[in-house]
Amino acid sequence: MDALWDLLADTDSTAGVLVTSLAVVAVATALRFLTAALARRRLRDDPYRRYWAGKVATYVFTAVTFVVLVVLWAPLGGRISVILGFATAGIAFAMQEVIGALFGWVNVLAGRIYNVGDRIEVGGVRGDVLDITPLRTTLLEIGGAPRGGEGSGSWVTARQPTGRVVAISNKKTFTDAVFNYSAQLEWIWEELTLVVSQDADWQRAEAILLEEVRGESPAVREQGERTLARLHERHRFSAGDVEPRVFVRVVEGDIELTARFVVGVRRARAAKDAITRRVLEQLANAGIALAYPTTALTDGLQRNRDH
Repeated sequence: MDALWDLLADTDSTAGVLVTSLAVVAVATALRFLTAALARRRLRDDPYRRYWAGKVATYVFTAVTFVVLVVLWAPLGGRISVILGFATAGIAFAMQEVIGALFGWVNVLAGRIYNVGDRIEVGGVRGDVLDITPLRTTLLEIGGAPRGGEGSGSWVTARQPTGRVVAISNKKTFTDAVFNYSAQLEWIWEELTLVVSQDADWQRAEAILLEEVRGESPAVREQGERTLARLHERHRFSAGDVEPRVFVRVVEGDIELTARFVVGVRRARAAKDAITRRVLEQLANAGIALAYPTTALTDGLQRNRDH
């Protein structure tokens, strides 16, 4: 114990300053946790102030610790590299989230991952980019189920604004996949599925569906063809064509018709609504009914199918 006190009192040798520095860091850390605990108790009913109290305590004790360490190591001028090494390590450890966000910002700008106005999905949040700062990206959230069924729990089921503004750390660009809906293309491939019974005139239903999706967005298709040509020229990329198609398959004895077509990024819901209304009207005029689930009892056995 006496040797430890001697080292703490010795600020002329490297070993003494090192031990003193470790003691300073330990005391600062303990005080920081004590302050945070007191803030949690005194500000129990105010989560906003409680959060910022913890942040301020962290920053203040980090800054004070850094100043004390500089003062301790300053007399050892011949060992400036050691001082700088400890200072750099301390700052990097205390501000690793901030540093990660700063490098994420550089990554966004240099890599052109997204820009203001783009529609993106990152960290389970989907929305339109409102602002990009050195630390965070601000999104106007849009609805829709995120990938994997996880995310922010939006009550809006379609890809339309919810009214919530979401701030995401730029560090997410390193740790999460970033989906950009409008960086290269201002349109997306969309699908609309209908099911008709096996005894219906499914060829006529297919023709009606194809006619309606073709008439929805001819200008978008022309733009899509030009964009794909540029992508192919620049990246040797081929993603097929943008001409609408209807795919047919048999599902539990009924006929499933899936139309695949292109639509503007921000018009998907409106376009599907308009197409669906017209298709339903055309099917009704043609006497074609959509399949619907029914339950039949045969010889005591319950069988479920669509009609």
